[in-house]
Amino acid sequence: MLSMIGLIGGLLLLIVLTMRGMNLFIAGPLSALVVALTSGMPLFPQLVKEGEANFVGNYMSGFTGFIASWYLMFLLGAVFGKVMEDSGAADSVSRWIVSKLGMKRAVLAIVLACAVLTYGGVSLFVVAFSVYPMALSLFKQADLPRRFIPAALAFGSVTFTMTSAGSPEIQNWIPIEYLKTSPYAGWEVSLVVAVVMAVFGYWWLKRLISKAVKNGERFISREKDPVVTENQSLPNPLLSLLPLVVVLIISFALHKPLQQSALIVALLSGIIVTYIVNRKHFKGFWNAASEGTMGALIAIGNTAAVVGFGGVAKAVPAFGVAVDAMTHIPGSPLIGGAIAVSVIAGMTGSASGGQAIALPILAPHYLDAGVNPEALHRVVAISSGVLDSLPHNGYVVTTINSICGETHKDAYGSVAAMTVIVPLVGLVLAIILFSFGLGI
Repeated sequence: MLSMIGLIGGLLLLIVLTMRGMNLFIAGPLSALVVALTSGMPLFPQLVKEGEANFVGNYMSGFTGFIASWYLMFLLGAVFGKVMEDSGAADSVSRWIVSKLGMKRAVLAIVLACAVLTYGGVSLFVVAFSVYPMALSLFKQADLPRRFIPAALAFGSVTFTMTSAGSPEIQNWIPIEYLKTSPYAGWEVSLVVAVVMAVFGYWWLKRLISKAVKNGERFISREKDPVVTENQSLPNPLLSLLPLVVVLIISFALHKPLQQSALIVALLSGIIVTYIVNRKHFKGFWNAASEGTMGALIAIGNTAAVVGFGGVAKAVPAFGVAVDAMTHIPGSPLIGGAIAVSVIAGMTGSASGGQAIALPILAPHYLDAGVNPEALHRVVAISSGVLDSLPHNGYVVTTINSICGETHKDAYGSVAAMTVIVPLVGLVLAIILFSFGLGI
């Protein structure tokens, strides 16, 4: 009981501290320490046998493991975004989009850019780095409150594309191993759900922004924002789009053989192409690369601090009890599976973590009971993207704080609307459609 209280208390503490803007390098280990102490977990590796759980060992394994897996992608993604910004390519593309779609559709342009890159195989974190400079320029031209930029980026990345049939994102691929399905499992229902999520989410996001504008909110420039004057020479917008296209094509083409490592090749190619086609317009290429490097270190550090918390949480007895309870919910298997994956994803702050922990237990039990594997695949995928976006989620922290420079107090409300409520609507719709036999 004490372990369960500590697990829930530590999670709530992490959420509260994150919402209040505490540095995650402090909030992460502090919250994890609460979980460890209330579960009687030894604090140091020297106090246990090799391989046994301990606070420092488990926290740092999660912390360093994430950095080892994602450092190069974060680094190249941040540098790519900065060189697009410094060369004027982001401003050029954004002005071209405004001229074609109109100022009223600036938000739509951001959402579509994120959706195309995400569905093309570019990592969610990298999409935020890459599209942010263009989003900043579009919001500035449209005079929209910048606190909604994280919501626009997240909506286009982690909702109707991340968990849809055919998506190359890991959240759509993890169930394949356990359910023996394909990335296109339940595609008929997935298509309907994706359309509903896209339309409903965009309508809601526009309404939130319009309400803020009516209340007098406007775009407020900051000292570190890139400055582009009306008379400044900008690169050709179509040539400026070329690096994004290169990243998309290479990541998609190499995704199957190289998986996430394809992003290293894709992003490095994007940086090189940006330099080649826009080299005359750079204010300072190496300075931009340096700024991108510092941004990447902060972003990956913040995310790793939260992942470290998950490393401790998963090792305490209460977590095993919670997982067992979540994976044995009576009633409809689709509803039980959805609740289990959602709750575990929320506890770990990771959509993929929720699936990886729940599916080894859920899959054999439900498949033996005759549950349609394609329906279970799609429901599990969509449900993993519901509660994973709580305030302590690594992507949420990175996008709001590190990339966009906003606070959770200002930006998280709209992010939650787009990444928790909208996917929840999609999940309910998917369960209803599968229950009526559609796509089975």
